[in-house]
Amino acid sequence: MEPIVTVQDAVTAFADWIEPTNAELDAIEEEMPAILADVDLIDAQIITLDRIPSELDARRIRRARCRVLAERRALANRTAGVTLSGGAA
Repeated sequence: MEPIVTVQDAVTAFADWIEPTNAELDAIEEEMPAILADVDLIDAQIITLDRIPSELDARRIRRARCRVLAERRALANRTAGVTLSGGAA
């Protein structure tokens, strides 16, 4: 017979008293423009789920995709400058 193991570790891993560190909050803040661009793209795609996309819908999705790519590029450029600045590469 297999013993039943409690899930205490899994429960306490998400306890209320565990909060994100300042570094984690800064990373989220740094990624926020890319996150919001992804949300806009998903919103544009959701709008077209129950109907045939019109030309306006297609343009909205295309603009949202371009914005996602631009924000991801900007984020990659910002984080690449941070990670490469102090190393002996």
